[in-house]
Amino acid sequence: MGKKIAIGNDHGGYELKNQIVTFLKENGYEVLDFGCHSPESVDFPGYIKKVTDSIQNQTANKGIIICGTGIGVSIAANRNPGIRAALCTNEYMARKSREHNDANILALGARVVGTDLALSIIKAFLDTDFTSESRHVRRMNKMEELNK
Repeated sequence: MGKKIAIGNDHGGYELKNQIVTFLKENGYEVLDFGCHSPESVDFPGYIKKVTDSIQNQTANKGIIICGTGIGVSIAANRNPGIRAALCTNEYMARKSREHNDANILALGARVVGTDLALSIIKAFLDTDFTSESRHVRRMNKMEELNK
């Protein structure tokens, strides 16, 4: 399990992001906080691109992205090659996103999940490894072909 987490958000995810950063640091993670850094309205694609870049160039092991619903940030992240962002609303989804799809970014909706649930989802995401069963590897390879 990697210990360096990139995080990005828009204004809708600002408050939750601050709580997540504290949680991650308390649990021994190094956090690359790409912002935004206030509750003022912003457009999120630039912040999300910084997170995806850090995954692609391996300066971070995993990423967490946050907006009001998690939908917009997950769409933006998944436009980048090699990125597998999963929007999760519970621990089961987080575990399966890692086990079956080797998700490297977790997307959260600050207006959808509360702080306690968000932290539980993050723990499940970060504590779960990819299951390298042949059927999952085969599917992953087919998904990567879509980027070519």
